[in-house]
Order: sequence, then C-alpha cells, then structure tokens
Amino acid sequence: MLLVLLPFAVVAQPPVVLVLGDSLSAGYGLSTEAGWVSLLARRIQREGRPHQVVNASVSGETTAGGLTRLPALLEEHRPSVLVIELGANDGLRGLPFGVMRENLGGLIRLGRDSGASVLLIGVRLPPNYGVAYTEGFQAVFREVSTQEGVPLVPALLKNVAEHWDLMQSDGLHPTAAAQDRLLDTVWPTLEPLLAAPERGTQ
Repeated sequence: MLLVLLPFAVVAQPPVVLVLGDSLSAGYGLSTEAGWVSLLARRIQREGRPHQVVNASVSGETTAGGLTRLPALLEEHRPSVLVIELGANDGLRGLPFGVMRENLGGLIRLGRDSGASVLLIGVRLPPNYGVAYTEGFQAVFREVSTQEGVPLVPALLKNVAEHWDLMQSDGLHPTAAAQDRLLDTVWPTLEPLLAAPERGTQ
C-alpha cells in the first residue's frame, strides 16, 4: 500500500500588539472594556486590521517589574508591535532617573531583539513633585526614545490631566470618559507601526 502524506495547512496567526503598562493602561477604576487598550482593540477591528491586542498591563507596575515580566510575554505572544507605557510608578516613588532610563532601554532592546516594532509612551508627574524633578522625569522618555531610535508619545494624559472632570477622585487616573482621548493621543504614532512588515516577511 502506498501511503501518501499530504502537507498540513499552515494557519497564519494574527499579528499581536502587546501593551506593557501600568494602571493607566490596565484601566484602573474602570470596567475591563472601558480602558483605552480595549478601545484600541475595537478600533483595529473596526478598521479591518488583522491585529490582536494583548493587554499585559498591571496596576502598580514599575519599569523593573516590566523588565522581569517581558521575556516570558515575548515568548508567549511573539508580538509584532510592543507598546511600553511604564515609568509613572518609578516617578511617584522617587526612584533615580538613571535606573528608570536603563530599565526602559532594556525593555526596548528586548522587544526589538524579539522582532517587534516598539512604541514608548511617556507620562507627566503631578506638579507637586516640583519643577526640577518633573522636568527631569519627562526628559528620561525623550532621551531613551532618541538613544534607542523608537517613536515616542510624550504624554499619555495630554488634554486629560488638566481637566478635573476627566480625572478620577485620586487625581491620578482618568475616567472612562477620557479613554477616547488617550487612544486618540496614542493612535497617530502607533498606526504606522501596524503597517510595518510582519515578523519573518522582511
């Protein structure tokens, strides 16, 4: 009897957008579907793009915590795009800028070495931390973006943090009504990365 082996059909997996963030991306104080990352997934679907969005954000996460978790996340999800939104908790805890700078650089290099396009999202600290510290903190994101050659969204809460009606009672986290604004802030810089060649097609 002649046994003929037919090749298995290869099912293409959808490209993944992996969001590694803190409470601002985890949707602190909101229902799961209300956060800007969930809105991103819906916008991508609405536009007919094939990407799947994985939200690996954790409230309270620091750049060090993200650096610990990222290798396993990259192995599991093999993203084509990595969005890094970390650093706010480093700043709120007064951690040294040098440590934050090195951790953000490490996160970017891990993502890039895995084959992902990387987007860095910055945040601003409340003004009560003082001008010198808040400006130094903001500069870290610009410096890392330039050094590593990755696009930057300078301030996730642009057009939100200054409007108290769009902030929760803690003054740190945006309300559900603000999430569209957060997505609109991220989208122009993120969208070109979605059109980049997928892993293995360059």
